[in-house]
Amino acid sequence: MELYLVRHAHAVDEEENPRRPLSDRGRLQVRALAKFLASSGAFHPAECWHSSLVRSRETAMLLTKALELPAKLVEVDGLEPCDEPMLIARQLKGLTEPLAIVGHEPHLSALASLLVGGKPEAPIFLLRKSAVIALEGSGHRWQARWQLSPELLA
Repeated sequence: MELYLVRHAHAVDEEENPRRPLSDRGRLQVRALAKFLASSGAFHPAECWHSSLVRSRETAMLLTKALELPAKLVEVDGLEPCDEPMLIARQLKGLTEPLAIVGHEPHLSALASLLVGGKPEAPIFLLRKSAVIALEGSGHRWQARWQLSPELLA
């Protein structure tokens, strides 16, 4: 199974808007990410999970729309910044279709570290805003295939 972990793009400050939607900079980040992923052909989830937070949902919506992906968008519990990564790891068992998860730090780094390294503490990955890491595997056997940071797209 292919799993793409995507950190949400840049959002406005809480003082500006407590809901923290994407900023203009964040929307540009998603467009740049989509442009690169479209040219690479390396991103093709059948479904896209996102947290309940606005910045995560907007990143997922803009990314799938820009790539013209038929991926179903699904709001999933357990994807908030400080949620336990094991909750999501358990939900991945038995899935076979490529999946994207749009979420937050430190949750995504902990999830990737749990899947690849066996434990979420002392993360072995770090995802900057609008970064993606692609994993492949199932159950207890996962490996990192590639990682893309926004600096590479500037």
